Amino acid sequence: MLPSEQRNVILVVNDDLAQWALGCYGNAEIHTPTLDYLAATGVQMDNAFTPTPVCSPARACLLTGRLASQHGIHDYLSSTIPAIHRRPWLKDEVTLAQHLSRAGYQTAHCGKWHLGNDDQPQAGFEYWFSGVGDYPAEHGGDHRFSLNGEIQTISGQRTPVITDKAIEFLRARNGDMPFFLHIGYFGTHNPWRGQPERLAAQYRGNTFAGLLEQPVYPFGEQALESTLPTRREPREALAQYFAAVSHIDEAIGRLLDELVSLNLRDNTLLVFTSDHGLCCGHHGLWGKGNATLPLNMLEESIRVPLIFNQARALTAGQRRKEFVDHLDLFQTIADYAGISEALEADRKYPGRSLLPLLENSAALPSWREMQFCEYGDLRMIRTRQYKLVRRYYHNAPCELFDLLVDPTESHNLFGDPEYLSVVESLTNEIDAYFNCYQDPAKSGLRARELPAHNLTEAWRQVESPRS
Repeated sequence: MLPSEQRNVILVVNDDLAQWALGCYGNAEIHTPTLDYLAATGVQMDNAFTPTPVCSPARACLLTGRLASQHGIHDYLSSTIPAIHRRPWLKDEVTLAQHLSRAGYQTAHCGKWHLGNDDQPQAGFEYWFSGVGDYPAEHGGDHRFSLNGEIQTISGQRTPVITDKAIEFLRARNGDMPFFLHIGYFGTHNPWRGQPERLAAQYRGNTFAGLLEQPVYPFGEQALESTLPTRREPREALAQYFAAVSHIDEAIGRLLDELVSLNLRDNTLLVFTSDHGLCCGHHGLWGKGNATLPLNMLEESIRVPLIFNQARALTAGQRRKEFVDHLDLFQTIADYAGISEALEADRKYPGRSLLPLLENSAALPSWREMQFCEYGDLRMIRTRQYKLVRRYYHNAPCELFDLLVDPTESHNLFGDPEYLSVVESLTNEIDAYFNCYQDPAKSGLRARELPAHNLTEAWRQVESPRS
């Protein structure tokens, strides 16, 4: 393949960067000019979701193209517990990096990994620069990174440090090979402090409209991030969160400028997304799917930004309404790179490629009108109107929301006799979907039986959460 024919890929996967927190998705109080530009000159997916609203499972879904109930990672993986950190979680999977490496791509990882053994280069990656240590960690100061297995301490803000290494890879790469660059930014993860003052200062006068006055979510007790001391200064925490988003926006601008200077802009697909969403005062909560016990599937937890951009290659200016997720993103990148036929048929990939839509805005035949998510033994289906959340452990409460009349997910219709047929129909869809794809040995319905899983301390050993 000649350089002029190369189809390069940069995949940016942010940590806790919610869909609502970008200007192009309607936030008028945040400054994201680079990402707004990418959305306006590329393809923005307005209904993009994570398969699991917590870090490690979501990242595994994206990199393997398979559900948590297939790859077996059901909660975040702590790097401070050797039984978790040193377990080869993806040994039975073939990641996107491995597929692309086999197809002749030069592959690189820069930033957050969070899938175990982050201090050692992982299969499929030729270049490895990974943050080392548990999360959360301060955003400024000294940080440990693994550069191809050698531990280094680097001072400064992590967002520009990761960008520096990504640019170093771009400059030093083999120009005769296409490349796949996977970038993981930490910036929007808690602690919500320590962002550059020049950025945080511009947000302290924000109104943060609608974020600080919402009633508290009534279907669970607050947990983890939702109990942090930053709750006592929510305006400052929001200013820091917004500053982190703007810092990432600046980093993407640096990457774009580098692509232009290296004459790579026209043959490089840039994909911008996040592992999952985040509540920052929404529903009176802070955090994602594990911000409550029982775990939640709130819109702010499951919605992610998803932007595709490639100069003069995609049908620009599209804002698409299809339901898509990271499983579809896996297939799209594989299709773009020309390796779809190399994917193992027996792995039963749930996703579908969006490439026809990106390249010529072609209609996607028989595209689904529902989205599925899971978190341990919690499973969800979302249609254009309804969201059904089913919890499968003993006496666990369930929820049904009519999102057209109740977008804040405040009124549980699950026990209403008028909606029994809706619950039955959607439950059947959940069962059919997971029965088709899950590996019984790794199913989320067995999540608390599997070794080295937290699942928020197995829901704090509570067998009968409040209903």
